[in-house]
Amino acid sequence: MRGFDYMSASSKKKLRNEQKTAKMTEKQVAEQKEARKLTLYTTVFVVVLAVMLVSAIAIGVTRSISNSGVRERNTVALTVGDHEISNAELSYFYMSAINNFNSSYGSYAAMLGLDTSKPLNEQTVSSDSDLTWADDFLNTAKDNARSIYAIADAAEAAGFTLSEDELAEIDSTMSNAKMYATLYGYSSTKDFLKAQYGNGATEESYKQYVTLNTLANAYYNSYSSSLTYTDADLRAAESENYNKYSSFTYNTYYLAVSKYQTDEVDADSDEAVNAAKEAADSLVGEDIATVEDFDAAIAALDVNRDTEASSTAYTDQLYSSVSATVRDWVTSSDRKQGDKTVIANTSTSTDDDGKETTTTLGYYAVFYTGSNDNTFPLVNVRHILVKFEGGTTDSTTGTTTYSDEEKNAAKEKAEEILDEWMSGDATEDSFAALANEKSDDGDGTTGGLYENVYPGQMVSSFNDWCFDESRQSGNTGIIESEYGYHVMYFVGKSDTTYRDYLIENELRSADTQEWYDATVEAMPMTDGDTRYIRKDLVISAS
Repeated sequence: MRGFDYMSASSKKKLRNEQKTAKMTEKQVAEQKEARKLTLYTTVFVVVLAVMLVSAIAIGVTRSISNSGVRERNTVALTVGDHEISNAELSYFYMSAINNFNSSYGSYAAMLGLDTSKPLNEQTVSSDSDLTWADDFLNTAKDNARSIYAIADAAEAAGFTLSEDELAEIDSTMSNAKMYATLYGYSSTKDFLKAQYGNGATEESYKQYVTLNTLANAYYNSYSSSLTYTDADLRAAESENYNKYSSFTYNTYYLAVSKYQTDEVDADSDEAVNAAKEAADSLVGEDIATVEDFDAAIAALDVNRDTEASSTAYTDQLYSSVSATVRDWVTSSDRKQGDKTVIANTSTSTDDDGKETTTTLGYYAVFYTGSNDNTFPLVNVRHILVKFEGGTTDSTTGTTTYSDEEKNAAKEKAEEILDEWMSGDATEDSFAALANEKSDDGDGTTGGLYENVYPGQMVSSFNDWCFDESRQSGNTGIIESEYGYHVMYFVGKSDTTYRDYLIENELRSADTQEWYDATVEAMPMTDGDTRYIRKDLVISAS
């Protein structure tokens, strides 16, 4: 969805231009990480609130509180629909956009041309633009405000109300604000909020902002969950591209043209390109029949004589996770086990006269192993989590490690719980009751139940136990994860296949997006006076 897209269009454009000059191996890694995400539309309305206060601490936390904020609260900065949004209220969206941009893309700030040591209103987003970074973030804030109010209005029109748990989340957010105010030595929560979001901030308006976000988030998710699809809908969707919902297993090896650059040979010369192509071709010859052959040929390349080189294996990759560079070949319906090929990796640039130049950056040698149509069922499972207690936290990385003694204590408790269950009725209902009573996971009302679990959804040990081919209904066990020990109960296989889950999820995402876009676009927006927005903010200031 488009709500709270913290990287603005101009920033994205500049990042793309900068990345064209980056090494393609790095681009490939980033692409793969992004592609691993399932095609899920998850709203970020409330996610932002979870990190807002923490990330805000790094931006202007010691800012002086110079006035009462009357001007900020009484000057209309934006009108969306029937809502007049003051400078003070828009500042919540503005600072939220900056905080989340900094949190998500901080490492790219310099690449994007943003100097975090200078005021946002004293630097433009690009050399050929008059748009300042302050106005760029302000535009994002306005769009986000429009989105939030549009969905919140739709929620109210539908008679939708927040649950007790959601109301409790709002109270928790307000409690966190109070905690940080005390932690950082402010005399009141209001003063803390003013330092973070501007002089017009108050506890009341901040709570209204949090509530608005929570309502929009909850209704968005409720609307999405309410959509249903028939089997005919699913079959019609997959008929357009059957392999789109399959998974693929293959190996790749990348040979950058730059590897063949020498004192006598430039990296972009035909000689270097031809050398890279010849080496790549040698990896897909008739004598290459297995992955082992493929890796042996890679290791034997002259450019790898001083390194231990091998291919990168991709196992059961969803269609969307397959690199765009090799996707058409890998996912072709003609593909069969043992197929192999070489695919050029190119970059196209356009000069001032509009002339395009295509440069070959390297070659991918690809070995195909097979595919899975994902028609296996999802699973339903219950668990009781026994968290590790104690631990030592690294102040630099924030990573917590646990001693063998601490881990053994959790394991012993897990074993005691399993023994207690086995000595009783030993039914699914009795396991659910124990989960409600003893699990460190959940709210104590779901019996530790996870329904329609799909591969890769859970941590590896949890996933491997659930999808063990020998797993039968009623099986129990104890597994370890980074969180602690899990007492497991296998309920059984779901009536839903992984394939149908993927198709339905894509349909739901598309339909929810269409509804969202129409709802937001129907919300009129009129600019006002934004003179009291903190456009002179310095992100790295402390």
